[in-house]
Amino acid sequence: MNFLELIWLIPLFPLAGAALMLFFGKTLDPQPVSEVAIAPGVEPIYEHGHAHHGHGHDHGHDHGHDHEHGHGHDHGHDHGHDHGHDHEHGHAHSPLKFLINLICPGMILLSFLFSAGAVWQLTQKAHRTAEVIQFTWLAGLPFHMSNGQLATFHIDWGFLLDPLSSVMILVITGIGFLIHVYSTGYMAHDNGYYRFFGYLNLFVFFMLMLVLANNYALLFVGWEGVGLCSYLLIGFYFHKRSAGDAGKKAFIVNRVGDAGFVMGMLLLMSTVGSLRFTDVNAVLHSGAFTPEVAGVGTLTIISLCLFFGATGKSAQFPLFVWLPDAMEGPTPVSALIHAATMVTAGVYMIARSSALFELAPITGHVVAIVGAFTAILAASIALVQTDIKRVLAYSTVSQLGYMFLALGVGAYWVAVFHLMTHAFFKALLFLGSGSVIHAMSGEQDMRKMGGLKDKIPVTFRTMWIGSVAIAGIPGLAGFFSKDEILWQTFSSEKGSTILWAVGLTTAAMTAFYMWRMMYLTFYGKSRVSAEAAAHMHESPVSMTGVLSVLACGSVLAGWLGVPKLWSIFGEGFRTFENWLLPVFASGAGEAVKEVEHSAGLEWTLMFTSIAVAAGGILVARYFYISRPDIPESIAAAVPGLYRTLVKKWYLDEIYEYLFVDGLCKGGGNVLGAFDRNVVDGGVNGAGWLTRFMATLSAWWDTWVVDGTVRLISFVVKMASYPVCILQTGRVQAYAFFVVIGVLVFFGYYVVR
Repeated sequence: MNFLELIWLIPLFPLAGAALMLFFGKTLDPQPVSEVAIAPGVEPIYEHGHAHHGHGHDHGHDHGHDHEHGHGHDHGHDHGHDHGHDHEHGHAHSPLKFLINLICPGMILLSFLFSAGAVWQLTQKAHRTAEVIQFTWLAGLPFHMSNGQLATFHIDWGFLLDPLSSVMILVITGIGFLIHVYSTGYMAHDNGYYRFFGYLNLFVFFMLMLVLANNYALLFVGWEGVGLCSYLLIGFYFHKRSAGDAGKKAFIVNRVGDAGFVMGMLLLMSTVGSLRFTDVNAVLHSGAFTPEVAGVGTLTIISLCLFFGATGKSAQFPLFVWLPDAMEGPTPVSALIHAATMVTAGVYMIARSSALFELAPITGHVVAIVGAFTAILAASIALVQTDIKRVLAYSTVSQLGYMFLALGVGAYWVAVFHLMTHAFFKALLFLGSGSVIHAMSGEQDMRKMGGLKDKIPVTFRTMWIGSVAIAGIPGLAGFFSKDEILWQTFSSEKGSTILWAVGLTTAAMTAFYMWRMMYLTFYGKSRVSAEAAAHMHESPVSMTGVLSVLACGSVLAGWLGVPKLWSIFGEGFRTFENWLLPVFASGAGEAVKEVEHSAGLEWTLMFTSIAVAAGGILVARYFYISRPDIPESIAAAVPGLYRTLVKKWYLDEIYEYLFVDGLCKGGGNVLGAFDRNVVDGGVNGAGWLTRFMATLSAWWDTWVVDGTVRLISFVVKMASYPVCILQTGRVQAYAFFVVIGVLVFFGYYVVR
């Protein structure tokens, strides 16, 4: 079988699963309409007025804590939607429900198998590129480009498989399949089961379309599709207002970024004459354009627009505020968004556009600075979070910042490498947190945990591996990719010591807040409530088995990109860099000036990063195990800083003031006033003027025109009155006047 000719089937399988759930899902999993996706915190009302009070999976409950507890943490929690113990939640299982478990994960598995087959066959090709064009999607008239040349608007429905897209489809389908399997256990007693899996399949379909598209327009279809699916899945518990609000927030914030993407795409079309990746790269590599180092040119504007679009999808400053609120969706959704799908879209798009960004060095600096700033900003917020999923959410934002830092300094392959390793340990950590929440009957507040390592040992051991990996300890996946980012940032012509220092500081903070999470959750004295402790149990094998596989990936994935400094390992341990080498504009983004930096310096920087990671773990242990009073003392000593971090640097409040109340509501008030006073005023003024002119016209017509006519008539009438006396029309009168005339005439002569 020639898998390379069938790559168009890879996204089609999950689309088929989504369609089956749409048309037949209710048949496979019937349930009362009133209970569909109701969060257990909201009791459903039945016809007889009785609410069901089961201890089902505790999705979507909102504890709304706002009190001092534990280590002086003082902020409210929106504990979003997770599991309690294994009881039914309001409707009986359908005997056909098992088909959902076969169809939806099975479709993703088929996509993974076809992906693996296609990638294997791609390795046998000399050029490592396969393109399949199904049909002409959009065809238009010729148009003039910005340079005056004539081009034709033409967009294919085509698919491109190369080393970059091959990495992405393996991550999406591989991690996506594991998340689907995990969900069969995690969501087993949840309402809206078929709808949940239908949305998951649809999410994977759009993400596969995004990374397999051979042009920007088709990529944009997937780009918008994952935005739609994020709205559907984040707001899955739509009866809960906070979930609906979070879904709308994600949707709207991403629309802001998407506006930049559209503008960049249209400018690119006008400048290059095509949106097809191979055509765009050919033009940019042809020498027709030179690097815009002197100022802001067309390519810089295009790349800035595309980057702004990426800040929305990949949650970078200033558009990252939607991602932490995405915790309102079920935990498998969080894992899918954070590890394998939506947030990687922006990283992929910039990596795919490396030829463009190489010619726009100013944009590269902006990307690196924004990435570094986002990384340390999100890490600082994660330091004080007490919701286990929110710690991981801000961790994702921070790790994405690392990826953008690598992109900005030209280390494109390193950014993709970190994307791949991050997919393993972040999926592991999110799904592990879901297992913890499952065991804790839905509790997400780490201040109400502690001492869980012996209660849920598989979850503990796998999350331990994930936390070591993300901290950057040698031998695990996170170390290899993060250390390579720091080295490239330090040694690249596009990097700087300041950016490296920010990255190193973020690494220390990452190790600290991740192990703060581990110590609060699994170590020390138990702070678990009696009710939760009574139902404490390890998750089913459908969940723990997935955690174990991801733990293996969190260890092994990094060994595909061993540093060149480790010369004892052969080229086989640097497969990842060599695999991506043909894709990127300048030698896979290898921006390191080897001759200017000695091996000793690289070893020193490597040991420094290891030291800060280990130091972060040790400080976390000292703060939360040896001296648990210290965090509370620090919070009391610097209450302003502490509350600022708890309030997430007041970014939500600032955005609320500037954009929601200011631009939207205030702008609405201004537009309302403009409508009332200008638009309506113009209409009303025109009406008043019309009525005034009509009144004036009526007065003129009555007193001037008609008056003149009546005056003339009166004058004529008065002037004709004497004549009317004489002109009676009677013969006898005329005879009488003749006689009188004759008498007067004769009388005159007689008198005379």
